[in-house]
Amino acid sequence: MKISNEAKVGALAVVSIALLIFGYNFLRGRSVLKTGNFLYTKYTDAKSLMVSNPVYINGYQVGSVYDIENEDASLKNIVITIKLKDKYKIPDNSTATVKSSILGTPSIEIILGNGNKFLESGDTIESVQSSGLIGDITSKIDPITDQIKKTMSNLDTVLHNINSIFDARVKGNIADMMYNMDSATKNIAKATAALNLMLDKEHGSLTGTVQNLNSVTKNLADNNNKVNIILTNVETTTQHFSDADINGAVTRLKTSIDQMNILLTKVNSDKGSLGMLMNDKALYNNLNSTVRSANTLMDDLRIHPKRYVNISVFGKKDKTGPITKPASDTSSKN
Repeated sequence: MKISNEAKVGALAVVSIALLIFGYNFLRGRSVLKTGNFLYTKYTDAKSLMVSNPVYINGYQVGSVYDIENEDASLKNIVITIKLKDKYKIPDNSTATVKSSILGTPSIEIILGNGNKFLESGDTIESVQSSGLIGDITSKIDPITDQIKKTMSNLDTVLHNINSIFDARVKGNIADMMYNMDSATKNIAKATAALNLMLDKEHGSLTGTVQNLNSVTKNLADNNNKVNIILTNVETTTQHFSDADINGAVTRLKTSIDQMNILLTKVNSDKGSLGMLMNDKALYNNLNSTVRSANTLMDDLRIHPKRYVNISVFGKKDKTGPITKPASDTSSKN
């Protein structure tokens, strides 16, 4: 049987069109024969959901959006067909939520329930309308906003109370205190500058003091041997003082002073030869007269020796009378 070229071209065109349709549906995640596990859900707002958008359970992609259709002409409900990659045990009280993405690709998130019965292929899963990304952020921010409002209200009350407590006099005191704090801060700055000047390595007074201290320390180190000798001598002298019988010497000195006092007492009294000699005026006059007579005798012997020694060598005997007082009053000289 001979097939014409026109028939061959027609058959090739039909096969090409069929492959094109199959490939297009495959790329969209749909099969021509519609085989597999399917679930259905309804939303009032599909949130730009498109065919082939992923479907997740606990972050794991279990399927994709197979088809999106309107339930009726009013478009109040949108029917979403979900094709699962495998047969999963999804409890019948699970929910499906459309999740918006910052990148613009929405997805469906299935939240597993805790029921004992599981959904079968062709069943309808309950849908939960999501508030969207902005709605989620707003729902999380709203409690914080309420807390901020309450805090601001409480702060306003506290400030009002503080303002009512602080009268004009107290406010003036606070102003004076702030002025004093500013003055104290300036003084601290000046003191810090002076301290920095004092601590200057080249011209600071503290540096000169440290240098002088180092010089004194160096001199002490250089004369360490002399210092040791001086300390040794001081220690030896101290030891000698410690070994000396200071108490005995003081006792003996006291005894000597007592004896001297006794002697002086006796001298001052009229008892004893020395006391009588020092205090008896008649004895003094007698001694003085005796000394004067002895001087007169000696002068007479010197002047008239012939009266007392009769020797022919001197010639005849001196018959002149004796002198009655010293020739030159030697007693006054003595």
